[in-house]
Amino acid sequence: MHLNPYGEDAVNLAADLANRRPADTEDLAERCRSAGLVLDRPASPEDLADTVEALDAWEKVVDASDEHERAGLLNAMLASAAAYPRMTNHAGSGWHVHYRDDRQPLGKLLLSLISVGTALHLTGRGMQRLRRCAVTECTTIFADTSRTGRRRYCSQRCANRDAVRRHRAARTAAS
Repeated sequence: MHLNPYGEDAVNLAADLANRRPADTEDLAERCRSAGLVLDRPASPEDLADTVEALDAWEKVVDASDEHERAGLLNAMLASAAAYPRMTNHAGSGWHVHYRDDRQPLGKLLLSLISVGTALHLTGRGMQRLRRCAVTECTTIFADTSRTGRRRYCSQRCANRDAVRRHRAARTAAS
């Protein structure tokens, strides 16, 4: 089975931006560049506002109670970002497919990338592979890209913390 990395990269960027919202336009642009996006122009205040709106909608997808609700919310995002897929070699890095119109402002581009990337991730890996950390007080979002699809924690630190908590609780219950 071939898993499209376009989905993984975009969903990881979405999680990064959602978990730590961009402070300003420069922060947004820098984090997008760090994720490998080629930016044609500087980020604007409208781009930041559009990005926040897209992230708000995306978090509803993450927090959906079941796969039908998740699909409905994501389909609404996809409909608002609809564009014809196209081949491009815009950065001279080789031909690849874009799921967005050319020359979109950054905020609209992120809506397209996040919605299409999330759809590719969920349909390619499984509808349950986008979630928040299992540690109650941690609200970090992550995309499960593990081989087994059973990842429950955002980091090894949270996994260890929860294991210690469970061990102490079991030891207390046995006393």
